[in-house]
Amino acid sequence: MVPGKESSPGADPSNLWGNAREGSDVTTATRSRTAAPAPAPAASAVPRPGQGLVVDRLTLTYPSERGAPVAALDGVSLTARPGELVAVVGPSGCGKTTLLEVVCGLLGPDGGSVGGPPAVLMPQRDLLLPWLDALENAALSLRLAGQRRAEAQLAARELFAELGLDGFERARPQELSGGMRQRVAFARTLLSGKPLLCLDEPFGALDAITRGEMQQWLARSLELEPRTVLLVTHDVEEAIVLCDRVVVLSRRPGRVVAELEVPLGRPRRAGDAEVAALRADALVLLAGTGS
Repeated sequence: MVPGKESSPGADPSNLWGNAREGSDVTTATRSRTAAPAPAPAASAVPRPGQGLVVDRLTLTYPSERGAPVAALDGVSLTARPGELVAVVGPSGCGKTTLLEVVCGLLGPDGGSVGGPPAVLMPQRDLLLPWLDALENAALSLRLAGQRRAEAQLAARELFAELGLDGFERARPQELSGGMRQRVAFARTLLSGKPLLCLDEPFGALDAITRGEMQQWLARSLELEPRTVLLVTHDVEEAIVLCDRVVVLSRRPGRVVAELEVPLGRPRRAGDAEVAALRADALVLLAGTGS
């Protein structure tokens, strides 16, 4: 939790296992430092169809004990239709992670509102627990929701087969490659049962070859397990390969300065001529932010 800002009551303080805001019936309201509390549903619940995300004129400023307050977001508005993949790009420090934390109910804004389905945050680091094996780490959100160990691990095992993790169920995190650790973290995120996935630089720490492989893997995984996705990334090409729309934020305080539709069919690959052309358009928009 950021000093000076309160987290939502009842939320997992770091949202490591999907205990996040419970949807449009618990809208984060204007001038509310914390989202309204609500009982958490079972993490294994089937995601509710037909719910999109609406962020309306969101503002947030961090207090400071050693200087002037830091304005992170200033009137940010964006939407994501049900099942849509929306990327958020912008200069470093422009409030992208803060936006995800507000959407997930981990921070309350100073103004504006968030409405949408239950959301879960997948942070930049995989944050796997070293004393648990891969299967136990993936099943953690289900265990915290009250499922029995055998039931939770059965659900995780079925997902492991879909995500190409067969044979590594009992491996400890330190025995897995970076890409495999991210797959386990993504399995944990999916098993939370939330229909809105907030992904914060999920592949930022990987080398270029592994990152490209993981982008293709994520695209295939979302075909198998469709969700609405809000993806924060510094990689413009990644945003175009994976997403339906790209939202560009300005320098701090973050404001939406442009949106770019991605009218390309799937699958897409980095290096495709159409991807390269849209990447060039996006870089022009980013250059206008001073990044």
